[in-house]
Amino acid sequence: MGFLSGLIMTIQLLSAVGMIFLILLQHGKGADMGAAFGSGSSGSLFGATGGANFLSRTTAVLAAVFFVCTLALAFVGGVRPDNSSSVLGSVPATAAPVAQQAEQAAPVVPTEPAKAVDQIPAK
Repeated sequence: MGFLSGLIMTIQLLSAVGMIFLILLQHGKGADMGAAFGSGSSGSLFGATGGANFLSRTTAVLAAVFFVCTLALAFVGGVRPDNSSSVLGSVPATAAPVAQQAEQAAPVVPTEPAKAVDQIPAK
């Protein structure tokens, strides 16, 4: 499981870095308004609007890969081996008498009900 989780974590890390890079490359919605009036965006690498579809689709694919890797890591991390060396596995068996002593030392509940005050004296 160690190799598999390492591989999944590497893919997740690469997709996260790729998403960050692609998101920072994309233009905001306000940049399209400037390109419509000829503000120099036409000389870009993908043309005036050609890069928007490529960058947004690639970002969506990397986001899907990131979420699938996250779910796979949660599934792989949830599997526990049978002979685990957990701290809880080494708790001594003497903890049970402490619970029994706490039950025996419980306060005694009175059997007769408390007298209710029917009327509050007026001042």
